[in-house]
Amino acid sequence: MLDRAVLDALCRATGTSVYAAFQRNLVGLAHTAIAPDLGDWDWNAWLATLAPATRIDARHTVGMLDDLEGDAVDASGLPVSLPAVVQRYGHRYFKIKLGGDPATDLARLDNVLRVLDSLQPGHRFSLDGNEQYADPAALRALCEGLRHLPALARRPDALLYIEQPVPRDASLAPVLASLDAPAPLLLDEADGTLGAFPEGRAHGWRGVSSKACKGLYKAVINRARCDRWNSGQSAAGRYFMSAEDLTCQAGLAVQQDLALAALLGLTHAERNGHHYVDGFGDAPATEQSAFAAAHPDLYELEAGRPRLAIRGGRIELGSLDRPGFAHHADPDFDSLRPLGDAASMGPNRARLTRPPWLRAPRGPRLRQPAPARRCRVDGAGLTHRPFYSPFKEKP
Repeated sequence: MLDRAVLDALCRATGTSVYAAFQRNLVGLAHTAIAPDLGDWDWNAWLATLAPATRIDARHTVGMLDDLEGDAVDASGLPVSLPAVVQRYGHRYFKIKLGGDPATDLARLDNVLRVLDSLQPGHRFSLDGNEQYADPAALRALCEGLRHLPALARRPDALLYIEQPVPRDASLAPVLASLDAPAPLLLDEADGTLGAFPEGRAHGWRGVSSKACKGLYKAVINRARCDRWNSGQSAAGRYFMSAEDLTCQAGLAVQQDLALAALLGLTHAERNGHHYVDGFGDAPATEQSAFAAAHPDLYELEAGRPRLAIRGGRIELGSLDRPGFAHHADPDFDSLRPLGDAASMGPNRARLTRPPWLRAPRGPRLRQPAPARRCRVDGAGLTHRPFYSPFKEKP
């Protein structure tokens, strides 16, 4: 958060967009002892080659209990079932959650892919194990079963990668290097340090996730590593990055996360914040209107409130390319409370003990509104709205 605030100030002081700030290396990336593998990397030359995307595909998260049939919508008119989501947004990329039992996961995946093949032929998808496959034998059974799924047998390249199937503390287990997986493995929860990706590479991991909340400089460093390692590498063994979501909310969070993905040259990004929260949630109407007016390509007005605009499966990003870190509107600071007050915010502070894709939805809804409390960090100009995500991941 501090990195993002400082970067925003730098961009505004120099009148540059976040993209130009990196391309010109105004951020001052250089050799650092905490990334010794890039000691001779020419940061100025490499950063100048970055070509940020002007639009990006939104990869929809398919939870384990999501309805796979019907055209269900909630009371706000927003889609609930998978067919309704595809019809509404036109997604072409998907992220499908796994639960840790190969037989159950394969049976559900078979059903999900039948639906997607019918609704969106030619779709691509990733699988997210969320650390659920602690048993190596179960993981091997999953990989073997994936090869026999009819949808994958017909189109094996539809599966992009498998995200963090094993617990983070088992991510360097020798068994992974010899795992005959049908798609490359991607580090997510285990990506806790700047050295995690190089360590994972030595144990069979080929990808790593990008999230603004994990550190934007870390993401750029990992992107440089991919380019370095891929020099002279065959297509089959290439290293890569993905953009994953942590229920980023409309406004600063989603815009800066999308700008980072665009800077890295990623072509699709998981988006689920708009699926679990209607628009800007509890943000004041003046703040919502300000962001919608400043970024008309990113939001659309519907049912009297701005919502993330996903058209034909894509999100337009053109308005993020302006001076500052991807925003031309600010939160309503007068409505925020000091972050230190979070301790008095009541039982909503308790983190969820089970992720939502393992819990049955309440009635026809899959969304949970954000609590009507907002926070600020004194002295830093930073904001935090205490949205307690129904899509909470482990810390």
